[in-house]
Amino acid sequence: LRAGHAGSCSLEFDLAINLVGQPLVRLQVMKGVREFLENPNPVKPLVMSFHGSTGTGKTYVSSMLIRYLFQHGLQSPYVHHFSPIVHFPHTEHIEQYKESLKRWIQGNLTNCGRSAFLFDEMDKMHPGLIDVIIPFLGPSWVVYGTNYRKAIFIFISNAGGEQINNVTLALWRARKDREEISLQDLEPAISKAVFENPQSGFWKSGIINENLIDFVVPFLPLKHHHVKQCVISELVQQGLEVRPGVVQEVADSIPYFPEEEKLFSSTGCKTVASRISFFF
Repeated sequence: LRAGHAGSCSLEFDLAINLVGQPLVRLQVMKGVREFLENPNPVKPLVMSFHGSTGTGKTYVSSMLIRYLFQHGLQSPYVHHFSPIVHFPHTEHIEQYKESLKRWIQGNLTNCGRSAFLFDEMDKMHPGLIDVIIPFLGPSWVVYGTNYRKAIFIFISNAGGEQINNVTLALWRARKDREEISLQDLEPAISKAVFENPQSGFWKSGIINENLIDFVVPFLPLKHHHVKQCVISELVQQGLEVRPGVVQEVADSIPYFPEEEKLFSSTGCKTVASRISFFF
């Protein structure tokens, strides 16, 4: 693991420079990481849950976070990445998955207490599987003979995205600036969509009942000027010339909603890289 303070300062800088249109994410992530790294004896692992629509930066922020915490980023032997579609595709094998997931987390925490576990597409996760993770998230001293309270768990989910978009739109119509949107504005909508929804992997999960998520991190829908910033970043990254005409055209080629105002990008910045290739 990298040194705490230097890492968190550079993480703050990177989030400020490279993450577009997500003031609330910056706030929540930095608060979580700081508090956790500054505490030599945390009472429980750090558990963050990222929610928002496609292309709003959830995967980007999680990989940025991992890069600052671990020397080899996502390639670190102490970082473990799960995707239900890849790792747990068949419902009929759920018991087998439960056993192997439990053993996998346990084994890795035995090797290194300061491990990170990323769970992608939590909304597609079988509820029984989520329950396997629960014993590792709470404030117990030792589970299965291992002290695991310095671990980090990040859950990534599109669930709640639609509700976050609706609230953001309603606040925009009420003339509330993006920077003024607070967690309190969004939490009830996320809760309803994610934690109280029978279709959600989190439904009736002990993760919620036992308040094991420390930070719910909402990603807001991105506006036209945010998409333009993504286009510029992508051009720079690919070593291509930043031409204002191209930036405008790529940003304009993306679908926006709602129908009348065309305010927010339907795909966030997700399709920017593939769209740029049409112009070069």
